[in-house]
Amino acid sequence: MRLVRFNDDRLGLLTDDGIVDVTDRLGLETNDPLREYATRDLDASEFSDADADYDRGEVRIESPVRRPGKVIAAPLNYENHVEEALADKDIVTQEWFTIEDKGYFLKAPSSVAGPDDGIEVPFSDRRVDHEIELAFVMGEDVKDIDSDDVWDAILGYTILLDVSVRGDQDRSNRKSYDTFTIIGPCVATPDEIGDPHDLEMELQLNGETRQQENTGEMIYSCADIVEYASIGATIEAGDVITTGTPEGVSAITGGDTIDAEIESVGSMVVDVTERDRSFEDVDVEKSQLNE
Repeated sequence: MRLVRFNDDRLGLLTDDGIVDVTDRLGLETNDPLREYATRDLDASEFSDADADYDRGEVRIESPVRRPGKVIAAPLNYENHVEEALADKDIVTQEWFTIEDKGYFLKAPSSVAGPDDGIEVPFSDRRVDHEIELAFVMGEDVKDIDSDDVWDAILGYTILLDVSVRGDQDRSNRKSYDTFTIIGPCVATPDEIGDPHDLEMELQLNGETRQQENTGEMIYSCADIVEYASIGATIEAGDVITTGTPEGVSAITGGDTIDAEIESVGSMVVDVTERDRSFEDVDVEKSQLNE
């Protein structure tokens, strides 16, 4: 199945013919239907052969999960991006380490948006980069889980664009602006994927291929990341885990168009806009607490 959230709070199955709306069929009641679907351990597969209720072009595709409890991200997880980062002073500032060195990092749930929302570059004078990544949504709560047991806890796989402002600020700050975590277009269940570590992925910027890699080149597997992140911490159903980006990251600006595709998962087109604001104009004054 390919599960998709559309038109704000509807959950559907993405098929060759369009979208089958399963919201009412499954009795989903919240405005985050995929997260509810995961926590209630429901099964929409019985509706896979139903006639489509909507054409793809009739609806607005949202991020599969509206507000994940956590977005857990693996830093430098492809050898060729490690080399790229070390050679680029704009990338390397705080990002030269892998999970083994410094662990994972978190992105703000409020940064999550869907492909139809687009990316908004917050500052006109700071470099902002695209990063395509294979991500997945957890289907159950886990804690202190062994990597061999992770696979049964994954609901499905999706495409994630991890957008980053380059600079000296804390990583979670630079990666958590609104629209800096584009997820979509769907969540493909494991039976659709086969081996998640043998998928071709590609990102084109304005029609030019910038990133192209097979997920088999990851340093740490999907299961390794969950095992590490779950040490002493509960990863909940509906949380999003993203697995790092390969080489080829480059700057984006207003007016750009990103085409992102991962084999067996799907593809999405994302437009980029830009705010008319300079980072150099940001002036945060200290409170005079002791006066």
